[in-house]
Formats: sequence, C-alpha cells, structure tokens
Amino acid sequence: MSALSSVEDLAAGVQRADRAAIGRAITLIESNRADHREQAQALLTALLPHTGNAHRVGITGVPGVGKSTFIEALGSNLTADGHQVAVLTVDPTSSRTGGSILGDKTRMPRLSIDPAAFIRPSPSSGELGGVARMTRETMLVCEAAGYDVVLVETVGVGQSETVVADMVDFFLVLMLPGAGDELQGIKKGILELADMIAVNKADGDNETRAELAAQQYQMALHMMIQASEHWTPPVMTCSGLTNHGLDTLWTQIEQHRALLSAVGELKARREHQRVRWMWSMVDDRLLASLRSHPEVTRILPETEAAVRSERTTPVRAVEDLLSAFALER
Repeated sequence: MSALSSVEDLAAGVQRADRAAIGRAITLIESNRADHREQAQALLTALLPHTGNAHRVGITGVPGVGKSTFIEALGSNLTADGHQVAVLTVDPTSSRTGGSILGDKTRMPRLSIDPAAFIRPSPSSGELGGVARMTRETMLVCEAAGYDVVLVETVGVGQSETVVADMVDFFLVLMLPGAGDELQGIKKGILELADMIAVNKADGDNETRAELAAQQYQMALHMMIQASEHWTPPVMTCSGLTNHGLDTLWTQIEQHRALLSAVGELKARREHQRVRWMWSMVDDRLLASLRSHPEVTRILPETEAAVRSERTTPVRAVEDLLSAFALER
C-alpha cells in the first residue's frame, strides 16, 4: 500500500471517529521522522476541510487549584448534554514533573471511560514549541473526528500559558480562594490573557473566601488591558468537586463565542492564530536547521567556551554562528 493511500485510509478512519485511527493519526503527528512528518502534513491537509467547528477552550491555573477535578466535572457535564469532548494537554516539563493528566487517566476516572470523551496527554518530553505544534495538530484531528469541544490544559509554567491562549477561542484561568497571597504572585500577563477568571474550590468553608477572592480578582482585572474590546472578562466562583457554578460558567463561555462570532472577532482571532502558528514553526525549523548544521556543530563548543570565558561577546558569537550557518546555503 502506498503512503498516499495509507494517509487517505487514515483520514477516512478519523472522520468515522474510529478511535484506533485517531490514535494512529496522533502518533504519526508526534513522530519526528522526516517521512512521517511529510505523511502527517498530507493527513492534516486532507482533514483540514473538516476542522474548525469545535469550541476551543484553554484552561490554566495555579498549582493545587484542582484542574483535573474541574475538567472532569465540566467534561462530564458537556458529554451528558450531548457534546463530544476532547481533552488535550500542553506540558513541556512532563518528563520531570509527570504533569496532572499525562497518561494518568485515573485522575479523571469518569471522563476516561466516557465514550463521548477523548483524553490525550502531551508527549512525555519535548521543547515547548514542539509540544505546542503537536497539540495544535492533534486538535485538528479531534475536530475532524467530530469532537465539538476541545479543552486544552496547560500543565507547565511560564510560556505555556501564552502558547495555549494562542490556540484557543476562550482562555479560562482557575484560581484558589484566599486571594491575598495569590494576588501578589499572579502574573499580570496571565490576567491580560484571561477571558474569564473562576475561583475554584468554592465549597464548604471556602465559600466566603472564594467570594472575597472573586471580588479582589475583579478589581485587579479593571487595571488590565482586556484581550477583547467586545468582552469584559467575568469573575465567578465554582467547584469542580460539587459541580457548583459549572453550568453558569459554560453558559458564559457560549455567550462569549456567540458575541465574538457576531462581530467577526472569533474569525479574525483564528486567522491571526494561524499566521502566528506559521511563524512559530518557521522559528522552530530554522533553529533546528542551525543547530544541526555541520559547520555550526563544528565551531559551537569553542564559541560557547569563548562566551563563558568572556573572550568574545554573545553578540559576536551569534554573528559567528550565523555566518557559519550561511556557508554553503
């Protein structure tokens, strides 16, 4: 069987929502082999007309906020309402930390056996750019398979929040009750990315503290530049453990989608995301080419040693490496 016919068969299997085909398609996407990359792009080209209809929601949160419990509760609510839900993760640090999902589906026991749900962890290791590429492309496979809600969780810290926000329609930030310490430590950039802040674990003795925290986050948002001129990020309380507030939360997410669709912002946001995705891939490919270039490989140890010992400046070292990279090109 030719590679082309294999890709066509795989694309047909994905569109039938054949879980084995979906798994093979994602494995192909995650492969670093050159021939597999070529086949993966052919597959995605075939699937592309069948993508784009899902509601893409990014979810992040501080450590201990209860993302897995929250995602399982929200995902189970959605499948009960007739949605097909895919849960994907972005975790460039998973080889060290294990992450919060990352194959350990026992953290979401109900959702992991739900026939209307699909859980896929990020690769067990890798650079953020590579993991993000695989997550974006996995999202397209899931959409082509008929999943109409894709939840993308950021497990790592730092740039992973920005990366996830740049591949979804709605970015949800989960926070803990007791805003005092958290408010001091929260990154301004995350608040500016947020389409909603939800104070999770608002149950039992935490309810009053959660309401107070929500008020403080609402005040903090007033000082931020909003992600959209048409949407003011709401702040609400919820509990993934008791299901409190999750229906209201999803209603808000649907209202956001309807509003941004009506004014054309959702379409524009996705267009901008695709272009930024293209340039991020250009950056990744160029860096990979530079690092593997024979002449760069030859001079790199001495160049790094010269920078460490201050025999040359980092700027001059960059010029030397780029000059070496340009040889024979």
